[in-house]
Amino acid sequence: MPKARKKAVAASVSADEIEAAFYDALQMEDLDKLMACWADEEDVVCVHPGGPRLLGLGAIRAAFDAMFSNGTVRAWPEAVHKIESLASSVHSVRERIEVLTEDGPRHAYVIATNVYQNTAQGWRMVAHHASPGTPQEAQDISDTHHVLH
Repeated sequence: MPKARKKAVAASVSADEIEAAFYDALQMEDLDKLMACWADEEDVVCVHPGGPRLLGLGAIRAAFDAMFSNGTVRAWPEAVHKIESLASSVHSVRERIEVLTEDGPRHAYVIATNVYQNTAQGWRMVAHHASPGTPQEAQDISDTHHVLH
């Protein structure tokens, strides 16, 4: 399968900027911009809620193309939790998804993990794994104890 042309994304951007571009591309239904967020590697992986594991850029592109055939994806990352190092950044996010119903727009939640690596092209996504959430996802559960002074 021939590689699709990617829109240029500056090599000096951060993982945070790639994540912002990814969610912006979802909302704009811009497949080229979305794919430019991914590392130019065939071992990238993507899992959508309830879907199969997609391996490689071709499979990921085809899945997002099919998703966009139903319109834009109104998704916003919230409550981002980051684990960062010099070469990688893992973002656990709660995605707020706007769903159109007979009663108007409603919100649903998806829990996603976005993994970024600092590649020769700069920071790029190498994995996106999303799971269905619940209305209660607006709260995080943590065993962290807060000390009051």
